[in-house]
Amino acid sequence: MIKFFKVVAVSEGFSYLVLLANMLFNKHSNPELYKMLLFPIGMAHGILFIAYLYLTFFVKSKLNWSTKETLVIILGSLIPFGAFYIEKKYLKNA
Repeated sequence: MIKFFKVVAVSEGFSYLVLLANMLFNKHSNPELYKMLLFPIGMAHGILFIAYLYLTFFVKSKLNWSTKETLVIILGSLIPFGAFYIEKKYLKNA
Protein backbone atom coordinates (compact mmCIF):
# COMPACT_ATOMS: atom_id res chain seq x y z
CA MET A 1 0.00 0.00 0.00
CA ILE A 2 2.93 2.32 0.65
CA LYS A 3 4.20 1.74 -2.87
CA PHE A 4 0.76 2.66 -4.21
CA PHE A 5 0.82 5.83 -2.08
CA LYS A 6 4.17 6.77 -3.66
CA VAL A 7 2.66 6.40 -7.14
CA VAL A 8 -0.41 8.43 -6.16
CA ALA A 9 1.75 11.16 -4.58
CA VAL A 10 3.88 11.59 -7.69
CA SER A 11 0.84 11.40 -9.97
CA GLU A 12 -1.02 13.98 -7.88
CA GLY A 13 1.97 16.32 -7.98
CA PHE A 14 2.29 15.92 -11.74
CA SER A 15 -1.43 16.46 -12.34
CA TYR A 16 -1.31 19.60 -10.20
CA LEU A 17 1.54 20.99 -12.29
CA VAL A 18 -0.26 20.15 -15.55
CA LEU A 19 -3.41 21.85 -14.26
CA LEU A 20 -1.43 24.97 -13.30
CA ALA A 21 0.40 24.99 -16.63
CA ASN A 22 -2.91 24.80 -18.47
CA MET A 23 -4.21 27.75 -16.47
CA LEU A 24 -1.05 29.81 -16.92
CA PHE A 25 -0.34 29.22 -20.58
CA ASN A 26 -3.69 28.53 -22.21
CA LYS A 27 -6.25 30.64 -20.35
CA HIS A 28 -5.58 33.85 -22.24
CA SER A 29 -3.54 32.73 -25.23
CA ASN A 30 -5.77 29.83 -26.29
CA PRO A 31 -9.10 29.88 -24.42
CA GLU A 32 -10.63 27.08 -26.49
CA LEU A 33 -7.82 24.68 -25.63
CA TYR A 34 -8.00 25.81 -22.00
CA LYS A 35 -11.71 24.98 -21.81
CA MET A 36 -11.23 21.67 -23.60
CA LEU A 37 -8.47 20.52 -21.23
CA LEU A 38 -9.83 21.92 -17.98
CA PHE A 39 -12.41 19.23 -17.20
CA PRO A 40 -10.32 16.08 -17.85
CA ILE A 41 -7.21 17.45 -16.15
CA GLY A 42 -9.23 18.87 -13.26
CA MET A 43 -11.16 15.63 -12.79
CA ALA A 44 -7.99 13.52 -12.82
CA HIS A 45 -6.33 15.86 -10.35
CA GLY A 46 -9.39 15.86 -8.08
CA ILE A 47 -9.51 12.06 -7.95
CA LEU A 48 -5.78 11.85 -7.29
CA PHE A 49 -6.03 14.53 -4.59
CA ILE A 50 -8.79 12.64 -2.76
CA ALA A 51 -6.82 9.39 -3.09
CA TYR A 52 -3.74 11.19 -1.72
CA LEU A 53 -5.65 12.40 1.34
CA TYR A 54 -7.25 9.00 1.96
CA LEU A 55 -3.94 7.18 1.60
CA THR A 56 -2.20 9.69 3.87
CA PHE A 57 -4.43 8.65 6.75
CA PHE A 58 -4.16 4.98 5.84
CA VAL A 59 -0.35 5.03 5.65
CA LYS A 60 -0.11 7.23 8.78
CA SER A 61 -0.93 4.28 10.99
CA LYS A 62 1.46 1.95 9.17
CA LEU A 63 4.45 4.32 9.35
CA ASN A 64 3.61 5.80 12.78
CA TRP A 65 3.61 9.42 11.63
CA SER A 66 2.94 12.07 14.23
CA THR A 67 0.13 14.58 13.83
CA LYS A 68 2.66 17.23 12.81
CA GLU A 69 4.14 14.98 10.09
CA THR A 70 0.67 14.14 8.84
CA LEU A 71 -0.23 17.83 8.57
CA VAL A 72 3.00 18.54 6.69
CA ILE A 73 2.22 15.71 4.27
CA ILE A 74 -1.31 17.03 3.71
CA LEU A 75 0.00 20.57 3.16
CA GLY A 76 2.50 19.16 0.69
CA SER A 77 -0.34 18.31 -1.64
CA LEU A 78 -1.47 21.95 -1.72
CA ILE A 79 1.87 23.43 -2.78
CA PRO A 80 3.27 23.02 -6.29
CA PHE A 81 6.13 20.47 -6.20
CA GLY A 82 5.14 19.68 -2.60
CA ALA A 83 4.07 16.11 -3.36
CA PHE A 84 7.50 15.41 -4.86
CA TYR A 85 9.17 16.71 -1.69
CA ILE A 86 6.89 14.57 0.47
CA GLU A 87 7.60 11.48 -1.60
CA LYS A 88 11.34 12.06 -1.33
CA LYS A 89 11.47 12.94 2.37
CA TYR A 90 8.78 10.78 3.97
CA LEU A 91 8.24 7.89 1.57
CA LYS A 92 11.67 7.16 0.12
CA ASN A 93 12.79 4.83 2.91
CA ALA A 94 9.34 3.34 3.53
